Amino acid sequence: MQRTPEAQPLDGDSYDYIVVGAGSAGSVIAARLSESGRHRVLLLEAGPSDWNPWIHLPMGYSKLYSDPSVNWMYESEPEPGLNNRVLYQPRGKVLGGSSSINGMMYVRGHPKDFDGWAEAGCPGWAFEDVLPFFRKSEDNSRGENRFHGAGGPLKVSDQSFDRELPQALRAAAREAGLKDNPDFNSDVQDGFGYYQMNIHKGRRWSAAKGYLKPARSRSNLRILTGATTERILLNGTVAEGVLFRRQGKLLRVQARETIVCAGAIAAPQLLMVSGIGPADHLKATGVGVVADRASVGQNLQDHTNTQLMFRCIKPITINDIANSWVRTLGTGLQYLLTGKGYFSETGIYVGGYARSNASLDRPDMQVTMAAWSVGERTAKGAKQHPFSGFSFSPEHVCPEARGSVTLKSPDVQVAPSIRFNLFQTDYDLRAMMFGIRLIRHIVRQPAMKPYVSSELQPGPNVQSDGEMIAFIREKAGSDIHAAGSCRMGGDADSVVDPQLRVRGVRGLRVADASIMPRVVRANTHAATVMIGEKAASMILSAA
Repeated sequence: MQRTPEAQPLDGDSYDYIVVGAGSAGSVIAARLSESGRHRVLLLEAGPSDWNPWIHLPMGYSKLYSDPSVNWMYESEPEPGLNNRVLYQPRGKVLGGSSSINGMMYVRGHPKDFDGWAEAGCPGWAFEDVLPFFRKSEDNSRGENRFHGAGGPLKVSDQSFDRELPQALRAAAREAGLKDNPDFNSDVQDGFGYYQMNIHKGRRWSAAKGYLKPARSRSNLRILTGATTERILLNGTVAEGVLFRRQGKLLRVQARETIVCAGAIAAPQLLMVSGIGPADHLKATGVGVVADRASVGQNLQDHTNTQLMFRCIKPITINDIANSWVRTLGTGLQYLLTGKGYFSETGIYVGGYARSNASLDRPDMQVTMAAWSVGERTAKGAKQHPFSGFSFSPEHVCPEARGSVTLKSPDVQVAPSIRFNLFQTDYDLRAMMFGIRLIRHIVRQPAMKPYVSSELQPGPNVQSDGEMIAFIREKAGSDIHAAGSCRMGGDADSVVDPQLRVRGVRGLRVADASIMPRVVRANTHAATVMIGEKAASMILSAA
């Protein structure tokens, strides 16, 4: 085993399993592996416990967007397809990971997404294979049926349907020719409807809340926060534990198996600083090569989006609350007294899926409405306009772009180099242009006439293909759903096999969004929870 002289053993015993990262997958895996009481499990999380009150207040997620105490706040390299702009990449650094700072939307992906994984050499990952794990994770407010579970750790709930603006937008979508879809998580994704959320009784329901809180009292589960994993300890090509830093001390701990759940940016980084990755790149960065795995950090994917913003005639948007201390106070009191109102929601209610080309076998565009409009967004956040406004985002959920995560330093605490290579193909540009036109078509319908005063962004002067492409390059960006950088596959070049074991290394798995061969056509949290459930099942079956 590699030794670092100043590293001290964590304790006198080894563990059965070490889980690195307490996010959407890591929380699930630690809870499931410790459930029987037969296995000793150590969960390491670099961030703090989820005590921050903004985490639990649904509308508070905007406060977490740029809070370094719970957010890694990564940045990409300049993107050539976006006028060399740097893209901000928030990621959760807290128990629950990004499920503690995200927008709480519960959308799984199209069934054919998972069938595509199986067809690409990952048996056991087709939709009918993974559906039981989605159902196992769920406690859906609509109850149990073929597609949904009840009684699971993850609360999935309907939102209030009595908001005037979302109702008008849903009616406008019908007028625009889009079908109603009451459930994007069934076998039909096309259409327009209300999103379900990971919210329960006015509170965020993160993976930490659903999985770790009930498990914390188990004597066989140890959870350490403020613990930054610096390296996987390897004895030849056998993983025997990890090296981590906590409270200024460098510690080592052994385990029979280590499961990396650090996400699509940090997971490949940890593998590479440990000597698992492209040999030439590791040598150039000063890292000794243990396993030459050229695909580590490659195949990085993300959804893309932009925002259309509209000035609203009626004072019924979140802008109107944010810009009035009287209404803010009243809304806060409503939440404290009843647990209801705008503070118990996210402002994201309605949206849907469409196909940018009729020849496609499933939707490639997601559209999402937000009951606010903002000025320029930066890593420090954004401020609502001083008037009534709302936004509508076209999101391309099947991009051709592929990027990479590579090392800048052998020190894991130095953020890696992140490249997405967005909007460098004709299809990616034309799909986003379709999304812009679709939203304008919806907003022009009669149901929206009492609400829309004007289009603020991109504005009525942006009409031609050239003008739209210029707008996309200036304003579009990442939808913050990074995936694929530790690709699962049946081929020798994949990073992990279909059991999520790292190829060329024993005793090591990766289980998070980084293993997706192709990113799902949805927000990634739900699918990552499923990956955690399936990974835990496979690990326990092999024990």
